[in-house]
Amino acid sequence: MADIAEPRAGSPAGTIPAAASETRLFADILNEPAQLARSLVHMFGDGKPALDAAAAVLRKPSPLIISGIGASWHAGMAMQARLLDSGLPALLIDASELLHSAEVPRGATVVLLSRSGKSTEIVQLVQKCRAKSASIVAITNQADSPLAQGADIVLNTSTEFDHAVSVTTYTAIALASALLAAEATDRSAQPIVNDLLQSLSNAEAQIPAWRKAIEQSGWLSAGDGPTYFLARGAGLASCHEARLLWEEAAKRPATALTSGGFRHGPQEIVREGLCVGMWIDAEKMRAQDLELTRDLRRHGARVLLIGQELEQGAADCVLNLPPIPAQWQFLIDIIPIQIAAERLAALRGEDPDAFRLCSYIVENEGGLGHAAQPPTGIGKDQR
Repeated sequence: MADIAEPRAGSPAGTIPAAASETRLFADILNEPAQLARSLVHMFGDGKPALDAAAAVLRKPSPLIISGIGASWHAGMAMQARLLDSGLPALLIDASELLHSAEVPRGATVVLLSRSGKSTEIVQLVQKCRAKSASIVAITNQADSPLAQGADIVLNTSTEFDHAVSVTTYTAIALASALLAAEATDRSAQPIVNDLLQSLSNAEAQIPAWRKAIEQSGWLSAGDGPTYFLARGAGLASCHEARLLWEEAAKRPATALTSGGFRHGPQEIVREGLCVGMWIDAEKMRAQDLELTRDLRRHGARVLLIGQELEQGAADCVLNLPPIPAQWQFLIDIIPIQIAAERLAALRGEDPDAFRLCSYIVENEGGLGHAAQPPTGIGKDQR
Protein backbone atom coordinates (compact mmCIF):
# COMPACT_ATOMS: atom_id res chain seq x y z
CA MET A 1 0.00 0.00 0.00
CA ALA A 2 1.17 3.53 -0.74
CA ASP A 3 2.01 5.68 2.25
CA ILE A 4 0.34 9.07 2.65
CA ALA A 5 2.79 11.57 4.03
CA GLU A 6 1.88 13.54 7.14
CA PRO A 7 1.34 17.29 6.62
CA ARG A 8 4.58 19.20 7.10
CA ALA A 9 4.86 21.30 10.23
CA GLY A 10 3.81 24.84 9.53
CA SER A 11 1.98 24.02 6.30
CA PRO A 12 -1.25 25.98 5.73
CA ALA A 13 -4.43 24.43 7.09
CA GLY A 14 -6.23 22.43 4.44
CA THR A 15 -3.13 21.95 2.31
CA ILE A 16 -3.09 18.58 0.58
CA PRO A 17 0.14 16.85 1.66
CA ALA A 18 2.49 15.41 -0.92
CA ALA A 19 2.47 11.62 -1.03
CA ALA A 20 5.62 9.74 -0.13
CA SER A 21 4.77 7.63 -3.16
CA GLU A 22 1.75 7.72 -5.44
CA THR A 23 -1.26 5.71 -4.35
CA ARG A 24 -2.34 2.63 -6.19
CA LEU A 25 -5.67 4.38 -6.72
CA PHE A 26 -4.01 7.21 -8.63
CA ALA A 27 -2.03 4.69 -10.68
CA ASP A 28 -5.32 3.03 -11.66
CA ILE A 29 -6.75 6.43 -12.65
CA LEU A 30 -3.71 7.16 -14.82
CA ASN A 31 -4.16 3.79 -16.50
CA GLU A 32 -7.90 4.16 -17.03
CA PRO A 33 -8.07 5.92 -20.44
CA ALA A 34 -5.74 3.39 -22.08
CA GLN A 35 -7.67 0.51 -20.52
CA LEU A 36 -10.97 1.91 -21.80
CA ALA A 37 -9.48 2.36 -25.26
CA ARG A 38 -8.50 -1.30 -25.22
CA SER A 39 -11.99 -2.31 -24.12
CA LEU A 40 -13.60 -0.19 -26.84
CA VAL A 41 -11.41 -1.72 -29.55
CA HIS A 42 -12.18 -5.20 -28.20
CA MET A 43 -15.95 -4.60 -28.24
CA PHE A 44 -15.84 -3.78 -31.96
CA GLY A 45 -13.22 -6.45 -32.70
CA ASP A 46 -13.19 -9.88 -31.10
CA GLY A 47 -16.16 -8.93 -28.93
CA LYS A 48 -18.41 -7.80 -31.81
CA PRO A 49 -20.22 -11.14 -32.36
CA ALA A 50 -21.29 -11.22 -28.71
CA LEU A 51 -22.28 -7.54 -28.88
CA ASP A 52 -24.45 -8.18 -31.95
CA ALA A 53 -26.05 -11.24 -30.37
CA ALA A 54 -26.84 -9.36 -27.17
CA ALA A 55 -28.31 -6.43 -29.11
CA ALA A 56 -30.63 -8.82 -30.94
CA VAL A 57 -31.85 -10.21 -27.61
CA LEU A 58 -32.55 -6.69 -26.30
CA ARG A 59 -34.74 -5.99 -29.35
CA LYS A 60 -37.12 -8.81 -28.44
CA PRO A 61 -40.60 -7.65 -27.36
CA SER A 62 -40.13 -8.71 -23.76
CA PRO A 63 -39.60 -6.85 -20.47
CA LEU A 64 -36.04 -5.52 -20.17
CA ILE A 65 -34.33 -5.41 -16.78
CA ILE A 66 -30.84 -4.10 -15.97
CA SER A 67 -29.39 -5.12 -12.64
CA GLY A 68 -26.14 -4.78 -10.72
CA ILE A 69 -24.97 -3.75 -7.28
CA GLY A 70 -22.53 -1.11 -6.07
CA ALA A 71 -20.43 0.44 -8.83
CA SER A 72 -21.96 -1.89 -11.42
CA TRP A 73 -25.43 -0.60 -10.59
CA HIS A 74 -24.16 2.92 -11.14
CA ALA A 75 -22.78 1.84 -14.52
CA GLY A 76 -26.26 0.57 -15.39
CA MET A 77 -27.55 4.15 -15.10
CA ALA A 78 -25.60 5.04 -18.24
CA MET A 79 -27.14 2.10 -20.10
CA GLN A 80 -30.65 2.91 -18.94
CA ALA A 81 -30.23 6.56 -19.95
CA ARG A 82 -29.20 5.55 -23.48
CA LEU A 83 -32.15 3.15 -23.81
CA LEU A 84 -34.72 5.61 -22.48
CA ASP A 85 -33.38 8.37 -24.70
CA SER A 86 -34.02 6.08 -27.67
CA GLY A 87 -37.55 5.22 -26.56
CA LEU A 88 -36.78 1.69 -25.37
CA PRO A 89 -38.17 1.22 -21.83
CA ALA A 90 -35.86 -0.51 -19.36
CA LEU A 91 -36.05 -1.08 -15.61
CA LEU A 92 -32.85 -0.58 -13.62
CA ILE A 93 -33.00 -2.28 -10.24
CA ASP A 94 -30.45 -2.99 -7.53
CA ALA A 95 -29.48 -6.67 -7.60
CA SER A 96 -30.39 -7.26 -3.96
CA GLU A 97 -33.82 -5.70 -4.51
CA LEU A 98 -34.42 -7.74 -7.66
CA LEU A 99 -33.39 -10.87 -5.81
CA HIS A 100 -35.50 -10.43 -2.69
CA SER A 101 -38.22 -7.86 -3.41
CA ALA A 102 -39.28 -8.24 -7.03
CA GLU A 103 -40.43 -10.93 -9.43
CA VAL A 104 -38.64 -11.52 -12.74
CA PRO A 105 -41.29 -11.61 -15.48
CA ARG A 106 -41.35 -14.92 -17.34
CA GLY A 107 -39.37 -14.66 -20.58
CA ALA A 108 -37.83 -11.30 -19.67
CA THR A 109 -34.43 -10.13 -20.87
CA VAL A 110 -32.13 -9.47 -17.93
CA VAL A 111 -28.78 -7.69 -18.28
CA LEU A 112 -26.61 -8.50 -15.26
CA LEU A 113 -23.64 -6.22 -14.60
CA SER A 114 -20.80 -7.39 -12.36
CA ARG A 115 -17.06 -6.78 -12.44
CA SER A 116 -16.13 -10.09 -10.83
CA GLY A 117 -19.28 -12.04 -11.65
CA LYS A 118 -19.03 -13.54 -8.17
CA SER A 119 -21.06 -11.25 -5.91
CA THR A 120 -23.59 -13.30 -3.99
CA GLU A 121 -26.65 -11.39 -5.22
CA ILE A 122 -25.58 -11.76 -8.85
CA VAL A 123 -24.85 -15.47 -8.51
CA GLN A 124 -28.27 -16.07 -6.94
CA LEU A 125 -29.99 -13.93 -9.59
CA VAL A 126 -28.71 -16.20 -12.35
CA GLN A 127 -30.68 -19.05 -10.81
CA LYS A 128 -33.77 -16.89 -10.25
CA CYS A 129 -33.72 -15.71 -13.87
CA ARG A 130 -33.21 -19.26 -15.13
CA ALA A 131 -36.28 -20.38 -13.20
CA LYS A 132 -38.33 -17.79 -15.12
CA SER A 133 -36.89 -18.72 -18.55
CA ALA A 134 -35.33 -15.26 -18.79
CA SER A 135 -32.60 -14.48 -21.32
CA ILE A 136 -29.46 -13.48 -19.42
CA VAL A 137 -26.87 -11.10 -20.87
CA ALA A 138 -23.80 -10.80 -18.67
CA ILE A 139 -21.41 -7.84 -18.76
CA THR A 140 -18.36 -8.68 -16.69
CA ASN A 141 -14.59 -8.65 -16.53
CA GLN A 142 -14.35 -12.28 -15.39
CA ALA A 143 -14.97 -14.68 -18.27
CA ASP A 144 -14.91 -17.81 -16.08
CA SER A 145 -17.09 -16.44 -13.27
CA PRO A 146 -20.37 -18.01 -12.12
CA LEU A 147 -22.21 -15.15 -13.85
CA ALA A 148 -20.47 -15.76 -17.18
CA GLN A 149 -21.00 -19.49 -16.95
CA GLY A 150 -24.70 -19.08 -16.26
CA ALA A 151 -25.46 -16.41 -18.89
CA ASP A 152 -26.73 -16.90 -22.43
CA ILE A 153 -24.44 -14.20 -23.82
CA VAL A 154 -21.32 -12.72 -22.22
CA LEU A 155 -19.79 -9.33 -22.98
CA ASN A 156 -16.27 -9.35 -21.55
CA THR A 157 -14.94 -5.85 -20.85
CA SER A 158 -11.37 -7.10 -21.41
CA THR A 159 -9.67 -4.80 -18.91
CA GLU A 160 -7.37 -5.32 -15.95
CA PHE A 161 -8.76 -5.34 -12.44
CA ASP A 162 -8.15 -2.28 -10.28
CA HIS A 163 -6.15 -2.58 -7.08
CA ALA A 164 -9.06 -1.94 -4.69
CA VAL A 165 -11.53 0.91 -5.32
CA SER A 166 -13.27 0.43 -8.66
CA VAL A 167 -11.87 2.72 -11.34
CA THR A 168 -11.63 1.16 -14.81
CA THR A 169 -13.73 -1.80 -13.77
CA TYR A 170 -16.60 0.64 -13.17
CA THR A 171 -16.11 2.66 -16.35
CA ALA A 172 -15.58 -0.40 -18.55
CA ILE A 173 -18.92 -1.84 -17.40
CA ALA A 174 -20.57 1.51 -18.15
CA LEU A 175 -18.91 1.61 -21.57
CA ALA A 176 -19.90 -1.94 -22.55
CA SER A 177 -23.47 -1.54 -21.35
CA ALA A 178 -23.91 1.77 -23.19
CA LEU A 179 -22.41 0.27 -26.35
CA LEU A 180 -24.97 -2.53 -26.08
CA ALA A 181 -27.79 0.00 -25.63
CA ALA A 182 -26.61 1.90 -28.69
CA GLU A 183 -26.44 -1.25 -30.83
CA ALA A 184 -29.88 -2.39 -29.68
CA THR A 185 -31.45 0.94 -30.67
CA ASP A 186 -29.71 1.23 -34.05
CA ARG A 187 -27.46 4.06 -32.82
CA SER A 188 -24.20 2.17 -33.04
CA ALA A 189 -21.09 3.90 -31.76
CA GLN A 190 -18.96 2.15 -34.38
CA PRO A 191 -18.87 5.19 -36.73
CA ILE A 192 -17.42 7.36 -33.95
CA VAL A 193 -14.95 4.87 -32.43
CA ASN A 194 -11.98 6.94 -33.58
CA ASP A 195 -13.53 10.07 -32.06
CA LEU A 196 -14.03 8.28 -28.74
CA LEU A 197 -10.48 6.95 -28.80
CA GLN A 198 -9.20 10.48 -29.36
CA SER A 199 -11.32 11.78 -26.48
CA LEU A 200 -9.86 9.11 -24.20
CA SER A 201 -6.33 10.03 -25.27
CA ASN A 202 -7.06 13.72 -24.65
CA ALA A 203 -8.51 12.92 -21.23
CA GLU A 204 -5.37 11.01 -20.29
CA ALA A 205 -3.27 14.06 -21.20
CA GLN A 206 -5.54 16.25 -19.08
CA ILE A 207 -5.17 14.30 -15.81
CA PRO A 208 -2.21 16.32 -14.42
CA ALA A 209 -3.99 19.60 -15.11
CA TRP A 210 -7.19 18.38 -13.47
CA ARG A 211 -5.26 17.27 -10.41
CA LYS A 212 -3.50 20.64 -10.13
CA ALA A 213 -6.76 22.55 -10.56
CA ILE A 214 -8.46 20.51 -7.83
CA GLU A 215 -5.58 21.05 -5.42
CA GLN A 216 -5.30 24.78 -6.07
CA SER A 217 -9.03 25.53 -5.97
CA GLY A 218 -9.42 24.77 -2.26
CA TRP A 219 -12.74 23.07 -3.02
CA LEU A 220 -11.78 19.92 -1.10
CA SER A 221 -10.64 21.84 1.96
CA ALA A 222 -13.68 24.11 2.16
CA GLY A 223 -14.73 22.62 5.48
CA ASP A 224 -16.31 19.63 7.13
CA GLY A 225 -19.77 20.27 5.78
CA PRO A 226 -21.78 17.86 3.62
CA THR A 227 -20.96 17.05 -0.01
CA TYR A 228 -23.71 16.75 -2.62
CA PHE A 229 -23.26 15.47 -6.17
CA LEU A 230 -25.79 16.47 -8.85
CA ALA A 231 -26.26 15.39 -12.47
CA ARG A 232 -28.78 14.46 -15.16
CA GLY A 233 -29.21 11.65 -17.68
CA ALA A 234 -26.19 9.43 -18.21
CA GLY A 235 -24.25 11.80 -15.94
CA LEU A 236 -26.10 10.21 -13.02
CA ALA A 237 -23.81 7.20 -13.42
CA SER A 238 -20.82 9.42 -12.63
CA CYS A 239 -22.77 11.27 -9.93
CA HIS A 240 -23.62 8.14 -7.97
CA GLU A 241 -20.20 6.63 -8.53
CA ALA A 242 -18.69 9.85 -7.10
CA ARG A 243 -20.70 9.33 -3.92
CA LEU A 244 -19.31 5.80 -3.65
CA LEU A 245 -15.75 7.05 -4.27
CA TRP A 246 -16.13 9.53 -1.41
CA GLU A 247 -17.17 6.69 0.88
CA GLU A 248 -14.73 4.00 -0.27
CA ALA A 249 -11.60 6.04 -0.96
CA ALA A 250 -11.85 9.06 1.34
CA LYS A 251 -14.09 7.44 3.97
CA ARG A 252 -16.34 10.53 3.94
CA PRO A 253 -20.15 10.73 3.60
CA ALA A 254 -21.74 12.19 0.47
CA THR A 255 -25.12 12.36 -1.27
CA ALA A 256 -26.05 11.90 -4.94
CA LEU A 257 -29.21 13.37 -6.48
CA THR A 258 -30.62 14.44 -9.81
CA SER A 259 -30.06 18.14 -10.44
CA GLY A 260 -33.80 18.58 -10.88
CA GLY A 261 -34.69 16.61 -7.76
CA PHE A 262 -32.30 18.69 -5.65
CA ARG A 263 -34.52 21.72 -6.26
CA HIS A 264 -37.56 20.05 -4.70
CA GLY A 265 -36.68 20.29 -1.03
CA PRO A 266 -33.03 19.30 -0.60
CA GLN A 267 -31.94 22.86 -1.47
CA GLU A 268 -32.84 23.73 2.14
CA ILE A 269 -29.42 22.29 3.05
CA VAL A 270 -27.61 25.08 1.18
CA ARG A 271 -25.46 27.25 3.43
CA GLU A 272 -21.83 28.09 4.13
CA GLY A 273 -19.69 24.96 4.21
CA LEU A 274 -21.72 22.95 1.69
CA CYS A 275 -19.66 21.44 -1.14
CA VAL A 276 -21.43 20.62 -4.40
CA GLY A 277 -20.05 18.72 -7.38
CA MET A 278 -22.12 19.11 -10.56
CA TRP A 279 -21.96 17.59 -14.02
CA ILE A 280 -23.05 19.92 -16.83
CA ASP A 281 -24.45 18.11 -19.86
CA ALA A 282 -23.03 19.13 -23.22
CA GLU A 283 -26.49 19.76 -24.66
CA LYS A 284 -29.36 19.50 -22.18
CA MET A 285 -30.36 21.93 -19.41
CA ARG A 286 -27.03 23.79 -19.44
CA ALA A 287 -28.46 27.26 -18.85
CA GLN A 288 -30.67 26.03 -16.01
CA ASP A 289 -27.86 24.13 -14.28
CA LEU A 290 -25.45 27.05 -14.59
CA GLU A 291 -28.15 29.25 -13.04
CA LEU A 292 -28.38 26.71 -10.21
CA THR A 293 -24.61 26.99 -9.80
CA ARG A 294 -24.83 30.76 -9.43
CA ASP A 295 -27.57 30.47 -6.81
CA LEU A 296 -25.63 27.85 -4.85
CA ARG A 297 -22.56 30.08 -4.70
CA ARG A 298 -24.63 33.12 -3.80
CA HIS A 299 -25.88 31.23 -0.74
CA GLY A 300 -22.38 30.23 0.37
CA ALA A 301 -21.89 26.80 -1.21
CA ARG A 302 -18.61 25.95 -2.90
CA VAL A 303 -19.18 24.37 -6.31
CA LEU A 304 -17.08 22.15 -8.57
CA LEU A 305 -18.26 21.86 -12.18
CA ILE A 306 -17.37 19.14 -14.70
CA GLY A 307 -18.36 19.55 -18.34
CA GLN A 308 -17.42 20.82 -21.75
CA GLU A 309 -16.73 24.44 -22.74
CA LEU A 310 -17.35 25.91 -19.30
CA GLU A 311 -16.18 29.38 -18.32
CA GLN A 312 -13.43 29.29 -15.70
CA GLY A 313 -15.25 31.75 -13.46
CA ALA A 314 -18.47 29.73 -13.43
CA ALA A 315 -17.60 27.90 -10.18
CA ASP A 316 -14.98 27.60 -7.46
CA CYS A 317 -13.38 24.77 -9.42
CA VAL A 318 -14.06 24.25 -13.13
CA LEU A 319 -12.80 21.07 -14.79
CA ASN A 320 -13.28 21.26 -18.53
CA LEU A 321 -13.46 18.02 -20.50
CA PRO A 322 -11.93 17.53 -23.94
CA PRO A 323 -14.45 17.37 -26.80
CA ILE A 324 -16.57 14.21 -26.80
CA PRO A 325 -20.06 13.50 -28.21
CA ALA A 326 -22.61 14.58 -25.61
CA GLN A 327 -24.18 11.15 -25.15
CA TRP A 328 -20.74 9.65 -24.39
CA GLN A 329 -19.53 12.32 -21.97
CA PHE A 330 -20.07 9.94 -19.03
CA LEU A 331 -17.12 7.92 -20.34
CA ILE A 332 -14.60 10.55 -19.26
CA ASP A 333 -16.46 12.87 -16.89
CA ILE A 334 -15.91 10.46 -13.99
CA ILE A 335 -12.13 10.83 -14.19
CA PRO A 336 -11.85 14.31 -12.60
CA ILE A 337 -13.92 13.25 -9.59
CA GLN A 338 -11.89 10.06 -9.21
CA ILE A 339 -8.86 12.32 -8.91
CA ALA A 340 -10.70 14.51 -6.40
CA ALA A 341 -11.55 11.48 -4.24
CA GLU A 342 -7.92 10.39 -4.19
CA ARG A 343 -6.83 13.92 -3.24
CA LEU A 344 -9.48 14.14 -0.51
CA ALA A 345 -8.15 10.92 0.99
CA ALA A 346 -4.68 12.48 1.14
CA LEU A 347 -6.09 15.64 2.73
CA ARG A 348 -7.90 13.59 5.38
CA GLY A 349 -5.02 11.22 6.03
CA GLU A 350 -7.01 8.22 4.80
CA ASP A 351 -5.59 5.29 2.84
CA PRO A 352 -7.56 4.97 -0.44
CA ASP A 353 -5.78 1.71 -1.27
CA ALA A 354 -7.31 -0.37 1.52
CA PHE A 355 -10.80 -1.15 2.74
CA ARG A 356 -11.48 -0.97 6.48
CA LEU A 357 -14.61 -3.13 6.47
CA CYS A 358 -15.63 -3.93 2.91
CA SER A 359 -14.87 -7.27 1.25
CA TYR A 360 -13.20 -7.25 -2.14
CA ILE A 361 -16.01 -9.55 -3.26
CA VAL A 362 -19.18 -9.69 -1.18
CA GLU A 363 -20.01 -13.38 -1.04
CA ASN A 364 -22.64 -13.43 1.72
CA GLU A 365 -25.53 -11.20 2.69
CA GLY A 366 -24.98 -10.63 6.41
CA GLY A 367 -23.02 -8.08 8.39
CA LEU A 368 -20.70 -5.34 7.20
CA GLY A 369 -18.13 -7.48 5.42
CA HIS A 370 -14.90 -9.28 6.05
CA ALA A 371 -11.22 -8.48 6.49
CA ALA A 372 -9.73 -5.47 4.73
CA GLN A 373 -7.27 -7.64 2.78
CA PRO A 374 -8.17 -10.08 -0.02
CA PRO A 375 -8.73 -13.65 1.17
CA THR A 376 -5.64 -15.85 1.19
CA GLY A 377 -4.80 -17.14 -2.26
CA ILE A 378 -6.99 -14.57 -4.04
CA GLY A 379 -4.97 -12.15 -6.09
CA LYS A 380 -5.94 -8.96 -7.85
CA ASP A 381 -6.54 -10.79 -11.13
CA GLN A 382 -9.11 -13.08 -9.50
CA ARG A 383 -11.38 -10.54 -7.87
